[in-house]
Amino acid sequence: MEKRQREYLFDNYKVLLIVLVVIGHFIEPCYDQNPFLYELKWGIVAFHMPAFIFISGYFSKKVPSVKKLVGGLVVPYFVYEVVYYLLYTYVLDKETELYFTRPKFTLWYLLALCVWRLAAPVVRKLPGHLLISLAAGLVVGMFEIGNFLSIPRILFFFPFFLAGMEFDSTWLARFRNRKGYIGALGVMAGMAVFLFTDEYHRRLPVKIFYGRYSYEELRMPPWDGIMIRIVCYGISFLLIYLFMLVLPTDKKSYSYLGERTMAVYIFHGMIYSCLKHRSSVLGAVKSDAESILLILFCIAVVWVVSRKPFVRLTDKIAHLVC
Repeated sequence: MEKRQREYLFDNYKVLLIVLVVIGHFIEPCYDQNPFLYELKWGIVAFHMPAFIFISGYFSKKVPSVKKLVGGLVVPYFVYEVVYYLLYTYVLDKETELYFTRPKFTLWYLLALCVWRLAAPVVRKLPGHLLISLAAGLVVGMFEIGNFLSIPRILFFFPFFLAGMEFDSTWLARFRNRKGYIGALGVMAGMAVFLFTDEYHRRLPVKIFYGRYSYEELRMPPWDGIMIRIVCYGISFLLIYLFMLVLPTDKKSYSYLGERTMAVYIFHGMIYSCLKHRSSVLGAVKSDAESILLILFCIAVVWVVSRKPFVRLTDKIAHLVC
């Protein structure tokens, strides 16, 4: 069987996204204290998880075996839940419980990915399945479900997963040229200028992109919440495709990091939790110089936890039942 050629566009894309995931988390305690970090936070949450989920869907076109799902996602989910419980309880003195129906911190993504991979083959058989998933993502915001099984996030982000499954990378060929590149950069630059000059979005909570909170929790009337969520979907999808037109498609010196994003995703959260609950340093960031240092620190964290010992550990946990 001919081996599928590696698509470095998505490796390079994942490198960008995992860096943004780490930055987005580490600036959480201080983004509202610095104008640049504030707008950076908005820019990050507008597309980083939707894009990650889109790419996950793109590489989930084959129906997975139950053994692969259990070994690759279910077992790691339970293992890391226990690890986070031990970390919170015995290291950080943070009050918590060992409950598996309410994922801790970043672990919701493992649970969601398992559900999406199980549900997608069935849902895709429905006529207009993408529109149905979008409608579900809008409607779920009308109910206060909380973090139970990450149901709100699973439904909110499901359209991105389905869109990724439907996507064919050959569709990019007609747009990946000089004109398309300049056009995409122009649109993104315009969106950045709008972000830094618009006043309306500053009256909204950045959590509108999180997918976790109901419209009531966001202090929005249901119809206002639905309309804003529709706009959020539009912005996220637009940015997903625009970045595919400007990111390199060939192998770069950093492309290998795209294969190591799970290790970064898991372990950066533990570092962040320790800093957040055992130190006031993150909440003290205010100046531009401190903001730049924090971003450089985030890049260093990505590099450290993408080293082979961390990757080997996540691989072993993902193959405990294999």
